[in-house]
Amino acid sequence: MAIVKMNKISIIGLDNIKSGLIKEIMDLGVVEISTQDSKLTDSQWISYIEKDGNENEVLNYDAKISKIKEVIESLEKYDKSKKPLLNTRKIVTVNEFENAISGKEKIEDISEAILKLNKAMNELSSEENKINANIMSLKPWINYKIPLEVNETKYTSFFIGVIPNMVSVDNLKADVENKTNRCYIDIVGSDKDQYYLSIICLKNEYEEVYETLKQYGFNIVSFNNLSGTVSENIIENEKKIKSISAEKESIKAEISSYVNHKEDIELLHDYLVMERDKCKILNNMLKTEKTFYIEGWIPENSKEQVEHILLENECWYEINIPDDDEEHPILLNNNSFARPFESITELYSMPSSSNIDPTFVMSPFYFMFFGLMLADVGYGLIMALACFLVLKKFKIEGTMQKMLKMFFYCGISTAFWGVMFGSWFGDAIPTIAKVFFNSDFTINALWINPMEQPMTLLIFSFLFGVIHLFVGMGAQAFMLIRDGKPLDALFDIGFWYGFIIGIALWLFGNTVIPGSNQIGMWMTIIFAIGLILTQGRDKENILSKLMSGVMSLYNITSYLSDILSYSRLLALGLATGVVSSVLSLLGSMGGDGFIGFILFTIVMLVGHTFNFAINGLGAFVHSARLQYVEFFGKFYEGGGDSFNPLMKKTKYIKIIKEEI
Repeated sequence: MAIVKMNKISIIGLDNIKSGLIKEIMDLGVVEISTQDSKLTDSQWISYIEKDGNENEVLNYDAKISKIKEVIESLEKYDKSKKPLLNTRKIVTVNEFENAISGKEKIEDISEAILKLNKAMNELSSEENKINANIMSLKPWINYKIPLEVNETKYTSFFIGVIPNMVSVDNLKADVENKTNRCYIDIVGSDKDQYYLSIICLKNEYEEVYETLKQYGFNIVSFNNLSGTVSENIIENEKKIKSISAEKESIKAEISSYVNHKEDIELLHDYLVMERDKCKILNNMLKTEKTFYIEGWIPENSKEQVEHILLENECWYEINIPDDDEEHPILLNNNSFARPFESITELYSMPSSSNIDPTFVMSPFYFMFFGLMLADVGYGLIMALACFLVLKKFKIEGTMQKMLKMFFYCGISTAFWGVMFGSWFGDAIPTIAKVFFNSDFTINALWINPMEQPMTLLIFSFLFGVIHLFVGMGAQAFMLIRDGKPLDALFDIGFWYGFIIGIALWLFGNTVIPGSNQIGMWMTIIFAIGLILTQGRDKENILSKLMSGVMSLYNITSYLSDILSYSRLLALGLATGVVSSVLSLLGSMGGDGFIGFILFTIVMLVGHTFNFAINGLGAFVHSARLQYVEFFGKFYEGGGDSFNPLMKKTKYIKIIKEEI
C-alpha cells in the first residue's frame, strides 16, 4: 500500500539561471512541473505574469526529430550486422555524450546527406511504379501491331477498345456485319475481365459502327502520348526499369556506407528529444520581465536533493504538504517482490490520491492464482528460466522489466503447483517410461491430482476466493478507519464478514465442526438484523431506513456471484492437465519404434508449445480479471495520474555519471 508522499513545490528564480536550472532538474529527474494555465485567467496573477515557452521552437525540434527518425529507419533497413534479440539502451557517460554531441554539426550533415539519398530513392521508386503501371497497361495489347500514333488513313479509321468478358464477341461481330461488311474486328487479347479489340472501318461509317459497339459495353482505349508499336514501347519501358534499378542499387550502396554512423545519429536523436522536452516544459512555466515561476510536485524523500539545487541557483522556493482532499500525481513504491506486479495495477489504472496502492496485497494472490491455473512443473521452469536469462543478459528497463520479473515469479508459482498436482508436462514422463521403457514409473502428486479429485480443488478454489474477497473488504475497512469512519467500517464491512461466515457455517459447518451450524444460524440472524438496521442509515425516515436495510441483504447474491467466479481456478487448471494428457495419448500412438519416437517428439514439442502459449495467456488474463473485477471491486478506485517528472526520456542511450 505504498503511494509515495508528494510535496507541492513553488519556485521563483531569475531568468538568467533558468536554462541551467531546467537542465539540473532534468538530470535529477524527480520534479514534475505542472501546467499553470489557470493562473493566466486569474485576476490576481494576470497583470504580473505571462506564459513562458516558444511553440515554434518546439515544432522546429519535432520536425528535426521526425527527420532523424526517418534517417535511423533507413539505416536499419540496410544494416546487415547481427541484431540483438531485444533492443536496449546503450549506456554512455556524461563526458562521452557531451564529446559526441560537440560534433553534432557533422552528424547533422550526414543525416542531411542520407535524407537526400532517401528522397532520390523515393523519386526513383515512384518513377519505377509509374513505368511498371505503363507496362501492365500495354501488355494486353502486345499482339496489336499497328503503331499507336496511327489512328486513321485517308479513308479508314483505326481504334482499339475493350468490352466485358461476359459479352459474346460473335454476336457483336454479327451485329456490326448487319450494319456494314466493310469493318474488320480483331480480338487482340483477353483476360478474365474483358476482351481487347482492334477495329478498322471506313471513316464515313465510324459513327454507325461505334454506336453498335457501345451497345456491347465497348470503351475506347487511347495511348495518346505513345508512338511506335506496343512491343517497342514495352521494350523501351523495360530498359528504363533496368536503368532505374541500377540507380537504386547505387543509392542503396551509398546509404549502406553510412550505417557505421548509426549510433551517432541515434545519439543525436536523443539529444534533440531532450532539448525538445526542455523547451516544451517552458510552456508549463510563467514569467515576468526578469523572473520565472515554476509550480509542481516532488516526492517527499527527494526534498533535500531539490533544495540543494535551488539553493545553489539562489532561487526562492516553498515546499508544502498537499491538502487532504487535494489530488496529486501518483508514484508507487513497493518491495522487490511486489514491485513487478505494479504493471498489473498500471494496466488497470493508477490509484487516486485518496485511495491505497493495491499492489502489495494483490501480488501474492496474482502469484498464486497464475500458478494454479497453469500448474505444471515443466511450463513453470521454462517460464522462470527464460525470464531469468533475458533479465540477466539484457538491460531491460521500465514496464518490460517489471513484466519479465512478474512472469519469473509466476513461473516459480506454476512449478510449485505442478509439484502439488504431480504435473510434469502433464503425464509425459510416465508415458515415456511406459511406451519406450516398459516401466510403470509414475510421479505422484504432492497434494491432489485435479483430474481425479476435481471437487476438492473446486472447494479450495472457492475458499481461496473467499479469502481474496475478505482481504479486499479488509482494505476497504482500513481506508474507512483511516478516514475516521470506524463505525462505517463496522457496519459496512464487519457485519458482512459476520453474515457471510454465518451462512457458510450454517450450510457447511457440520461437515468440519459438528454443531457449528447452530452457531452459523445465530450469526446469520444477528448480522442480518445488524445489516437491516444500519445499511439504510443515510436515509431520512425510519421506513426508508428499514427498506434500504432489507434490500441490502440482496447484495448476498453479488458476493455469491463473486465467489463462483473463482471456479475458473479449477477450470483453467484442468484445461492445462487435460490437453497435456491428450498430447501424451496422441504421442504414444506411434508405438515404441523409431517412427513412434519421432511422432512422440513432434507431438510433444508442437502440442506443449501450443498448450503452454494458450493456457499461459489464459492464466495471465483470468488472474488479472479476478483482481480487476472481484478484488478491486471491493475497495479500489482508480483514476490517478502517474507521476511524470521532467527527466531524460531517451530511446537509444542511457546517460550515467562517471564513477569517481
